[in-house]
Amino acid sequence: MKSNIFVSFYLVLLLVFFATMIPTGIVSASTDGATVTLSVDAAYYGADQPVIIHVTITNPTGHPLRVLKWHTPADEVEGPLFLVQQNGLPVAYIGPLYKRPKPVHEDFVNLKAGESITRDVDLALYYDLSVSGNYSISYNVSSWDLYSEKGNGKKDADRLTSNELKLSITGREYSAAPVIEPLTVTGSTSFAKCTATQQPLLASARTQASIYSADALSYLNAGKSDSRYNTWFGPSNTSWFNMVTSHFTSIVDAMDNAKVTFDCSCKKNYYAYVYPAKPYTIYLCKVFWQAPMTGTDSKAGTLIHEMSHFNSVASTNDWVYGQAAAKSLAANDPQKAITNADNHEYFAENTPKLP
Repeated sequence: MKSNIFVSFYLVLLLVFFATMIPTGIVSASTDGATVTLSVDAAYYGADQPVIIHVTITNPTGHPLRVLKWHTPADEVEGPLFLVQQNGLPVAYIGPLYKRPKPVHEDFVNLKAGESITRDVDLALYYDLSVSGNYSISYNVSSWDLYSEKGNGKKDADRLTSNELKLSITGREYSAAPVIEPLTVTGSTSFAKCTATQQPLLASARTQASIYSADALSYLNAGKSDSRYNTWFGPSNTSWFNMVTSHFTSIVDAMDNAKVTFDCSCKKNYYAYVYPAKPYTIYLCKVFWQAPMTGTDSKAGTLIHEMSHFNSVASTNDWVYGQAAAKSLAANDPQKAITNADNHEYFAENTPKLP
């Protein structure tokens, strides 16, 4: 009996000893990825004050991390990074929404073990703070490509979330995008900073986008729900099917009848972007000009993708990019698939062709 007590006591001592030998930095480090902390300098902001949020992204692990810049303010804000609520109601994001190609190595920010980066974001430039009241702000993004251009290979996306800030903000006017004076107007299509070569390409792309979206709407109006629908929007139920149908009804109407402005000034390695609260200006970027006119990730499909983003059309998001991720989203989270812009584009392009 005494020997058993001695052995147990000895084992406890060994456990305590080895626990004290482990470096405290490694013990407290998370193995799940980066962490985000938000802070501010004040709890109240007047109508003439920028609402500056200090965003600190930290690698708490014992090894280097690569974080996709698109989901950080490392260079600039390029999407809805925050969950903003005013008196419990969601606040509209008014910044740009991009269609991007698959991420490459250069699209990631490198963080050494224990390293942090801090960036300041003026929330008023990206969210509608026109209503006075109490606001809650937290960081909230997710992506399968958050830490690797090859994806995480998991069923669920990786997430970056933060603490919640509580602020009192006086409403202010906002401007989601600069007003652009069209250089040339042809019918209901106008062009800003587009060359004589680019303008007819855009006119053709809009025509083909109209054909694509009309075909998609005809399919939906016929009440079909076979492999084409299921591949891009998941198992059908009446409310979700009706929502997708309403989206394409609005896309067709805007593609055919809206006064669209094409702006060719973007030099980023993306396809295109829009400000969702500023219809119907579409900014075309470098990758757009390399895309084929039709087919997967085409010029025509890109216009459908971007048109779907406008709040007055379908108010879609960019939950995922690319066909593989879009298919996975449809299979695993159809409620998000029916609000994802790439899923709308691939459904309309229908390449490779599905019944």
